[in-house]
Amino acid sequence: MRRPFKTATQKLSADSLRLNAFAQAIAQAASRLEERYWESQLDVLLRKLLRNHHQDVIESSLDHLFKQESDAYDALMENVEAASESCIVELNGTSYDALLIAMPILAWTRFSIASGPIPADMVMTLSAHLHAHVLAPDTKLAMAPTLFSIDQLPRTHADTFALTQQMTQAALKDAPVKNSPHAAETAPFLADTRYLLAVVAAPAGEALFRWQASSNPTERDEALSQWNTQAMPNIARLLPGCGIELLLPEAYFVACREGDRLIRPASIRAAVHYLTHTLTIEPDALQAVIGSFGEEEAEGRVDEYRIGFSLSGEPDILYGVVWPLYGQEDDDELQYRVVETPTDPLLSSVVERKSPIEEIFALLEECGVVHVKRHAELFSMEFCDDCGSPLFPDMEAELVHAEMPEDAPAGTAHLH
Repeated sequence: MRRPFKTATQKLSADSLRLNAFAQAIAQAASRLEERYWESQLDVLLRKLLRNHHQDVIESSLDHLFKQESDAYDALMENVEAASESCIVELNGTSYDALLIAMPILAWTRFSIASGPIPADMVMTLSAHLHAHVLAPDTKLAMAPTLFSIDQLPRTHADTFALTQQMTQAALKDAPVKNSPHAAETAPFLADTRYLLAVVAAPAGEALFRWQASSNPTERDEALSQWNTQAMPNIARLLPGCGIELLLPEAYFVACREGDRLIRPASIRAAVHYLTHTLTIEPDALQAVIGSFGEEEAEGRVDEYRIGFSLSGEPDILYGVVWPLYGQEDDDELQYRVVETPTDPLLSSVVERKSPIEEIFALLEECGVVHVKRHAELFSMEFCDDCGSPLFPDMEAELVHAEMPEDAPAGTAHLH
């Protein structure tokens, strides 16, 4: 179950009540035909709300259902995402299905990870590789000329809807996509995700991806392999000084969640690598302090772990890594799978773990950090009032800033 935006409790509007009713009907449907009927009703309402930027109405419904009815919440969230990232457009008498896709790039470095505008010739080259190795033949494509950080992606479903509509028109008219003139600033991290965005369109009912066109779902793996091989040299030019791993281009929300999940192991490895090389120490000279963090009103739910690093036996936290949790990952009994990425040791992961905290312990052990303390209490989500940085627990369970020694070599100021 995915989590909603944090919103204040308020009386539900008439449209919010209708959203809830449609989502509940979908969750209770006894046949695929009934489910599709309610989905079509919900889709009409969602597109009206998204087009008019009534994000607050949608968030109120999601917040209410998240607390009351998990099945209906999942149904509403799935349909909100679908309405935001896809559309049906008619052009010259032909109906087209269009989908916003994201191409996640996992990157790590001791310096800085680039973002921002990319050259037109690079857009053309990457578009050609997409057509050749990922998309179905004869699809139409428009790629944004930007390497996005997470801070520069659409912030709401309404923003995503607007971007999808804009880029769909560009794809169907074979026109270039314009850069956003007001891109948000990007915080520097040692390991972070970058995204390329595009819209792919095809006549309604036709395949969008190569594995659909061949009716062979196993071709997804081959598409990812070819994308890594062919696109990597070009993307490496956009991210100088970085280690890189490319994930499969997929529907926007699924791809972004995969990028968020798979950057987490690289964040811990990059932290240990950076600290040991910057301070000229071995990993066993470090100690890690782990705290569970959650919203005060969430009744004990863990939203993220924060891992602070210090020198063994020393009180000061030098660096911190935030490990956010997604869906039901806060359930320690949940069995889940971490995708193995053997192309680089920074990203190769233990494949089966019972819980995120077990994966964190395994990663620290793998990195050579043998002194690890986990606090039992649940900390509130505290941030620095001055700079907004997350605070990390020290050995005494005090929440503190993570700060490198004054005589340490200058470098990246944050960790993911």
